[in-house]
Formats: sequence, C-alpha cells, structure tokens
Amino acid sequence: MICNKKYALTLLTLLAVLMPADARRKPKVEPKIKVSCVGNSITYGMRIENREQDSYPVQLQRKLGDRYEVGNFGKSGATLLRHGHRPYFEQEEFRQAMDFAGDIVVIHLGINDTDPRNWPHFQDEFVGDYLALVDSLRSVNPKARFLIARMTPIGSTHSRFISGTKVWHGQIQEAIETVAHAAGAELIDFYEPLYRYPWMFPDAIHPNVEGAGILAKTVYSGITGDYGGLQVSQMFSDHMVLPREKPFPIRGRANAGERVKVTVDGAVYQAVADNRGAWSVTIPAHPVETGAELRIETPGRSLVYTDIAFGDIWLCSGQSNMEFEVGQTTSASDVAADPDLRLYDMKCNWRTDNVEWPASALDSVNHLQYFKPACWTHATPETLRRFSAVGYYFGRALRDSLQVPIGLINNAVGGSTAESWIDRETLETRYPAILRDWTRNDLIMEWARGRALKNIGARKALKEGEPCLGDSSRVYGSVYATVPCADHITRHPYEPCYLFEAGILPLDHFPITGVIWYQGESNADRVEVHEDLFPLLVDSWRNYFSDVPFYFVQLSSLNRTSWPIFRDSQRRLLESRPGLGMAVTSDLGDKTDVHYKNKKPVGERLALQALAKHYGHHVAADGPLAREAVLVDGKVLVDFGPQTGLHASDGGSIVGFEVLDAADGLYHSAQAQVLPGTSDMICLDASFLREPTLVRYAWQPYTRANLVNGTGLPASTFRLKLQ
Repeated sequence: MICNKKYALTLLTLLAVLMPADARRKPKVEPKIKVSCVGNSITYGMRIENREQDSYPVQLQRKLGDRYEVGNFGKSGATLLRHGHRPYFEQEEFRQAMDFAGDIVVIHLGINDTDPRNWPHFQDEFVGDYLALVDSLRSVNPKARFLIARMTPIGSTHSRFISGTKVWHGQIQEAIETVAHAAGAELIDFYEPLYRYPWMFPDAIHPNVEGAGILAKTVYSGITGDYGGLQVSQMFSDHMVLPREKPFPIRGRANAGERVKVTVDGAVYQAVADNRGAWSVTIPAHPVETGAELRIETPGRSLVYTDIAFGDIWLCSGQSNMEFEVGQTTSASDVAADPDLRLYDMKCNWRTDNVEWPASALDSVNHLQYFKPACWTHATPETLRRFSAVGYYFGRALRDSLQVPIGLINNAVGGSTAESWIDRETLETRYPAILRDWTRNDLIMEWARGRALKNIGARKALKEGEPCLGDSSRVYGSVYATVPCADHITRHPYEPCYLFEAGILPLDHFPITGVIWYQGESNADRVEVHEDLFPLLVDSWRNYFSDVPFYFVQLSSLNRTSWPIFRDSQRRLLESRPGLGMAVTSDLGDKTDVHYKNKKPVGERLALQALAKHYGHHVAADGPLAREAVLVDGKVLVDFGPQTGLHASDGGSIVGFEVLDAADGLYHSAQAQVLPGTSDMICLDASFLREPTLVRYAWQPYTRANLVNGTGLPASTFRLKLQ
C-alpha cells in the first residue's frame, strides 16, 4: 500500500509517459475540406507568368485558408465534349480529380468547345456529356457539392469572334445553365464580373493575374456565402427620388441566405439573398410624397435613408452641350432653390482636355472609376451652378407643369461618342466592326481617336514579341487568339462601350422615367455610321432601363460642313423607333463656338417633348417637320403636316429654302410663302428652273433659315425628293 501521496502522483505520471502513444488521448483534428477546380487552361493558369502562385485555384486557397485544400485540375485545351478535339474525360487531370474526390467541385469548361471542330458538329451532346462528367466526379464522393461556372468572356479581338465564336459562346452558356439545373448543382458566374474588363484578357481568352483574382473571389463567395454583407446601389442616398404611382424593385447584395427587410413609410417587405448574394423586393405603387424614410436591414447591418421623395426621374446624358453648366450660360442668374427638384450629378475625375493623363488616371480609368462618387442633393443656387443647364431647365419646366418631385441624373461627358454609351453585348452582336482596333478604326471620328490617344499617352512601343492587332496570331492551348498592341490595353471614355460600363451600369437599373440626350458632335463626320449607332443606343438603354421615352437634341448651327447632313439624318432617325422626340436648335447656335451659351430654350423644348408625348399634355412640342414635297405647275409644295401659324421668326420673308435644278446640278434659292388657305403648306416658286428635283431647307452649317410655327418652334433642316 502506497501512503506517500507525492510518491503516488509521481508514479502515475511516469506510467503515463511510458504508456504507448496510441493509448494517449489525442485532440480531435478536423479533416480539411477538399475543393477540386476542374477546367481548361484558364483554371490551369495559362499566360499567368507565375501560375504556381497566381492561378485562380492558388489565389482561392489563400482566401479560404488552412481549413481547405484546393486542387488545380485544369488542362489546357480541354473540351467538355467527349467527341471534342481534346476531351477532358481522357486527360490525366480528370483521373487526378477523381482520385482527389473533392468535397466541393468547381467546374469551368466549355471555352474550347467553341472551336469550329467541336460545337458545330457535337453541340447536341454537350448537356449529356456535362452531366456524365458531374456523375463521374460525384461517384467518388456522393456528398460532394458542385459549383458549375458560366464561362469567362471571349474578347472581341479573338480571330474567330465574328465568324462564330461569339454566337457559339452564348449557346454554350445557355447549355451550362441547363446542366446546373438538371444536375442539382449551384450556378456561379465567371462571365459578368469580367465582361467589363477586356484589358484583363491580353490574348482575348486568358485572364491575367487580376482577372484570376476575380475568379478566385467569385468561387470563394460561392463556397462560403460571404459577399461582404448588405450592399445597395450607389444611387441610394438621402434626398433621392423614387418612382411615383408604379411598382418598382429595390435590389442589392447580402451574404447568401441572409434575410433582408425593407421598410418604406412603415410598410415592410422581405427577401432572402440567394446563393449568389442577390436579393430583390418589389415596392407597390406609391403616391407622390416627400419626406419619406427608407430602411434596408439585415441582422448585421442597417441602412437608413431620409427625406425621400416619390416622383419622376430623368437621365440627362450625352456630351459637352449636355454637360454645359448653368453657371456658364447667359441665364445663369435665372435659377431658384427648389427642394422638390433633386440632383444626382456624376462629375468626371479626368476631363478629356488636350493633355496626357497621369499613370494613376490610366489605372483608375481601366477599372471603370471614371466618375466621382455622387449623392442626391436639393436644387439650390449653389448646387445648380455646376449642374447641366439643359437638364436644369428641362426639370424646372416639368416641375412647373406637373407639380411633382423631379429627380435629374446627369452623367454627360464632353466629347463622348455615341458608341461609347452603347453596351458591349449590343455592339458585339449587332455592330462588331466598330470594336476592332478602335484607335485606328475609321468608323470612329478621327478627332475622338486622336484625343483619346493624347489622353492615354498610347503611342508606346509594342511589348517585345507581341505583334500588333491583325498582324498575326498565336496559339494558347487550343484557342487561336490575336494579340493586341500594347496601346490597346488602356481604356478611354471615347472607346466603344466604355461609358455604358463606367456611367450606366453603376446606375444599377435605377427606375428612371425617361432620357434626355444631347450628343452627336463627336459623330457628325460619320453620318451613316451614326444612323446605325443611334437606334442601337436607344435599344441598349431601353433594354437596360425598360422601355423609356428618349428625347434628343438636333445639332445646332455651327460652321462645320457636315452638320446640315447630320441634322437631316437626326430628323429621319425620329422614325427609327417609337417613343422618340427631337428638339430643334438650329436657331440657337453660335457660328464659331460649339458651346453656345443660350441653353434655357433647349431644356424647355425637351420638356415640351416630354409633356406632350409622355405625360399627354395638350401642348405643341414639335417645330415644322417636312413630310413630302411635290411639284405642281412650276410650284414646289412642301407639306409640314399638322402645323398652325407657319411664319418667319423675324416677321419678314421666309428664307432658307433651295431647289436643285438637275439641268445645271446647282441648288437655287426659292421664294417661299405659306400656301394661301392652308396652315401647314409652304409654296416655293420653281418656275425659273428647268428640271427641279430636290428641295432642301436650312442646309448651311450655320443657317439663318427662319421658318417657325405658331408657338415659335423652329423648322428642322431637311432634304426631300420632289414627287
């Protein structure tokens, strides 16, 4: 019997030390969660200089931490299709993925299936082959969680982009969504986060290190559900205007599965964020109101917005004459505070003046950080001084007539081109030629291209070994891709798509009432191109914002030779889409200054368009618009449709009409008068001409044509064949 307690304790300690190791009590170690990254060269990390450190699976490992083990099973050139030229099923990486038996499987395949050897011949097998791949990987771990990725973009510089790659890519995306649904897998998106950043794809196929980081972040959020907590559009702030008398959505992001509560004036609406962090609630039609409160809450965060108004919201956009500020006008003193006129003014970080931008600007522009942060403010003499003059006088006229709150969003950019405001998908599918080598592309005005090159300092030597766009191509994996010049990597506001991506997408589908647009100066030398682009612009914005009215300004008078043709083209474009309206300004221009200072009538004429055509008020909105011209007994009769009170604006003779005599090929001035007994017909004396064939009006760059209607609205420039 052992009586000494100290001795007994020492003996027990010695026995514990001598005890076999497997008999000791071990702390429980949780097994790592295995993540299989299955894919092609993009998963592998092709074109990333240090892929062992920077491919997306490696970056994902760093984000997930030690609790996870990420395996990279990417195979360059691999196709999903079993009958493709390099089936993933037959590669060593597939066998390695099977052995790894991931608990989470991320699949990104399909890019190489766009090859003409594959998709045109075996597309009907794609869904079945994809499901077979999922079943195979699931067989080694029946409890595995599958994340199937929509494919990364293929850039428009790809050598086969127009011939089929773009179309086939879209078809495969649809098939992938079908697969995810049929397989009971989660769909994640590798496309949308990268689509706006073509410079991240130096060869139009493979993302660079930063692009791979975006993929890693996308997968990380898909796995963990961490999307950074509650977030809403940058458009939300105190004093904002929301739509009156019609339902509208409020949407945003939150962590996956989080409950979101939206409270408007005591009414509560709820949603749950989906696996991609998206949530949305629909607010029922709300009457006109000011001073409302909006709360958006999750368990971890609360956002409160006060002094909310319910009214109408108009987007004021275009180039410098829309950007032109109230403080620069001849009517700068004619402003007044109005708490129910609210402004959201998006100012540029860098103006497109004739200077070279610093390197910091180029990086920010590449990342679409072109506009300064903005918030909603009341209209005061101080806030209005730097706001769009056309926008202000438009909004003020609506306030006077409607007596409801009006919100104005201004994001006009001086010198900007029409193509820069059109979304990428629209141009890729309906006008891809304008995307090719845009700083050398003759579809774009030389002035705009030259100014862009000046700003970005783009005339640099090519990177060693990289041919210029169109000179040659290389093979990466199995996909041929043209390598662009170094100076095509830096972006600019005049580039096709840029301002849509930097200035429209941040509006996040905000429920606007309509658009007023003043642009064309930077497309005026490419009339036929603009005739293609303008309807695409309208379609692009209506697709993004819903089918909103679109009212635009016809170019004014200025000594630039192409402007009469362009003004007439704008007149004809009125018929290209429903819901359009045009304000004529040829009577307001300055002979030598494109930025004439009398902007008040422009805004008011746009307001007449909106009041008559959108709000249904009985006001005259259009000046005289010629419909047809006929030759009768030596007289040219020009029909201006339903007009009243046609007369000369200065009270004298009507001037500005010319008739072409085919016998000598010259235009001749013609005396004009209102046809007796009518209010909408002009009669021209052509009796002195041998073969009159065409009539035109206001066909000078800076015109003194003076025909107006009874309300003083001017007639549009036009040219018509005689019937």
